Formats: sequence, structure tokens, C-alpha cells
Amino acid sequence: MSALVNPIATWSRTSSAKDVNGPRFRSMPFILPHPLHSNLPISFCFSDPTRKPINFSALTVSAVLVEEQKEESKRIEVPTFDFKNYMLGKASSVNKALEEAILLREPLKIHESMRYSLLAGGKRVRPMLCIAACELVGGQESTAMPAACAVEMIHTMSLMHDDLPCMDNDDLRRGKPTNHKIFGEDVAVLAGDALLAFSFEHVATATKGVNSDRIVRVIGELAKCIGSEGLVAGQVVDICSEGLSEVGLDHLEFIHLHKTAALLEGSVVLGAILGGANDEEIDRLRKFARCIGLLFQVVDDILDVTKSSQELGKTAGKDLAADKTTYPKLLGIEESREFAERLNREAQEQLVGFNPVKAAPLIALANYIAYRDN
Repeated sequence: MSALVNPIATWSRTSSAKDVNGPRFRSMPFILPHPLHSNLPISFCFSDPTRKPINFSALTVSAVLVEEQKEESKRIEVPTFDFKNYMLGKASSVNKALEEAILLREPLKIHESMRYSLLAGGKRVRPMLCIAACELVGGQESTAMPAACAVEMIHTMSLMHDDLPCMDNDDLRRGKPTNHKIFGEDVAVLAGDALLAFSFEHVATATKGVNSDRIVRVIGELAKCIGSEGLVAGQVVDICSEGLSEVGLDHLEFIHLHKTAALLEGSVVLGAILGGANDEEIDRLRKFARCIGLLFQVVDDILDVTKSSQELGKTAGKDLAADKTTYPKLLGIEESREFAERLNREAQEQLVGFNPVKAAPLIALANYIAYRDN
């Protein structure tokens, strides 16, 4: 569990909507500003869609203040959200479900390899996003759990394959030797393939209480987000871009919207579908997830050049060594951080109008992705 505690400690602040719902911090419609001219605070609150506009021409200053006080008295106070306990609790539930999903059986070698990487720790951000999105629209954790496990299986597969000598050739993952260093390249490839295949089987057979149309939609969504127009597309373009002298922001964004953001987007959308969301809600949550998916990669790029291998639990500086184009390389560290803040704000704007209490985990997860240290 230590692997789960350390990253949380880096963002240990608990947040209260009561603290930030005052006039100073009231949310405004998101406008994407120029990178160098943005110093807006990151909002942890929701605008009130029922709030009536004030006619300043008809009111004195004192009347405006009275009106503000009346409106504030009507606002619902949201209890403080304990993100640390939420994350530990959800991670524990996900770890238990993963442990039960992939059992040791014959042939032992392949299942040992699968479990070695799948149960090696990690933050479990993708499963949490899936569960939080499901609960946001009225679903239950148990309904989303098979899909949550599936996205973690696929994420683990992508890391196992990414670490291979023919790809990133990495020796360290989640603070441990990479899978091929323990089991060999051949078994690592096959174990990744097995996790990918089983992820779809698990969704199809273990999901309960959801009609077949929604399960079919979930399977289609999952396949699309990791295939040749999703995660794989990002991986291929990333590989083909190594060593190129001119890689612009649009090119880099394509890589990371597919390589990193696609599975995060899929995680949220799967949870929303299983929870019974309508198309408009799914669309807004998709936009939220796309923003935090790109945010995740921007922060990853920053950490790669500002943290040590020991702090990250994986090899630091490998993108620089491979001459890969990254956000810090194109924008610099500070402008990359400003870009990350704007992505976080834009993501949270998509949650306006949802129940603030149920949306709190997604807001906290967005902030966690933005402020993590590994």
C-alpha cells in the first residue's frame, strides 16, 4: 500500500467547496487565454446555474451587497471532501478486485507474469476515474468495477510492451524491474497480450445489472480507445517522431491525445455509460477526460526532467535521452506548467451542473493529476 500512500502525500490538501464558493472564487465560463497571460486561480467549485443576473443599473451598491448575501444564504454547503481516504479506499477495492480477477493457474508462468505487473502497485487513477464517473451519474461502484479492472489491465499491458527493448527499452517500472527483466521478452509480450484479451472477457462476463446494449457500447468504446485510432495510433506516431528536428505542438498533441489521453477518456466514458448517463452527460465527461488526459502527459513531461528516477519509480530523463519532443522541450518548464493549469481549469468547467458532492472525486482526481510528484 506504500506505493499508494506516497503519491497522495504530495497532494494532501483536503478541499471544501465551502471555502471557495465565495464571490472571489466563483467559477466563470472557461476562456482559453494566451499561455503568457494566464494567472487565474484553479477553481474547486461550481457556478450556480440558477443564479439570477443582477441589474446593476437599477441597484445601489448596498442593494447589490444585500442581494449577494441573500444568494449566498441559499447556496448548499458541500461537506469537506477527504481525497486521501477516498483514494486509499478505492485503490484498495480495485486491488482486491484485480487480485481476484487474475488467479494463479496453469500455465503458471504466464499468470505469474500477468500478476507481477498488474499487482505491482500504481496509483490506479484510471479505475478510480471509471468508478467516479459511474457514481457521478447515479451508478454503483460494483457496476463499474469490472470495467475499472479492465482499463487497468490494458494500462498495465501498454506499460509492459512500452518497456520492451524494441520500444522504450526500460529496466524500471513502479519501482521494480520491468516484466521482461524478470520473465524474458517472449513471456512479457504474451502476458501483455493475455491481459488485453482478458480485459474484454472480464467486462463481458463480470458486469452485472446493466443491459446488454450498454455493455456492447462499453466494449466498442474500449476497443476504439486502444486500437489503431487510439492508444496504438499515439504509440506509432511517437515512435516515428523520434529524432525528427521539427515536431510542432499540433503533432505533439496528436501523440498524447491518443497515446495517453485516449485510455483516460475511455475510463471515464465507460463509467458514465455503465452508470446510465445520457448522451449529453457522456459528451461533457468525454471532454473532461480528454483535458485531464492531456494534462496527465504534460505533467509527466515536466516530471521527467525535474524529478529523479527514485522519486518517479521509473527511469527519469529517458525522453530527453531518446531525443523525443516533449512539452518542456517546446514550451519550456514554466509555460508547460501554465498550460497544465489551463487544462485543469477547462476540465473542471465540464463538471458544472452535476451534483457538486458526487463531482467532488473527479475534481479532486483532476487536481491530483495536475499536482502529483510522480
